[in-house]
Amino acid sequence: MDISIHTTVLPHDDPDASLAFYRDVLGFEVRKDVGNGKMRWITVGPADQPDVSLLLSPPAVDPGITDGERRTIAEMMAKGTYGWILLATEDLDGTFEKVRAGNTEIVQEPTEQPYGIRDCAFRDPAGNQIRIQELR
Repeated sequence: MDISIHTTVLPHDDPDASLAFYRDVLGFEVRKDVGNGKMRWITVGPADQPDVSLLLSPPAVDPGITDGERRTIAEMMAKGTYGWILLATEDLDGTFEKVRAGNTEIVQEPTEQPYGIRDCAFRDPAGNQIRIQELR
């Protein structure tokens, strides 16, 4: 079997803020921007990894989701407990400083974890937690 990761999804509640964050702060290229208003699906990714994408999507648009579930999703996004992703870089300190300069909500400065990984954490404009691990 030959399976690869192609796209993963994170919710957004402000497509313009999310687009600016992933494009301007993290340096991802914009691959697609479909829809309008808050109903936009934006695909971004690292320029040197054209086969791997992150889809920024409006949350809870599936017609099978109840109003109560939509409220729960909105509450979890507000707390930063709904979506998250792990990224990696060889230059954790430099990447962290660029993220901090982007007026980003910092959750954890670069830290050596007891399980052998050095990483940092912050939130994107929708509250999604992003952890960046240092490649060694």
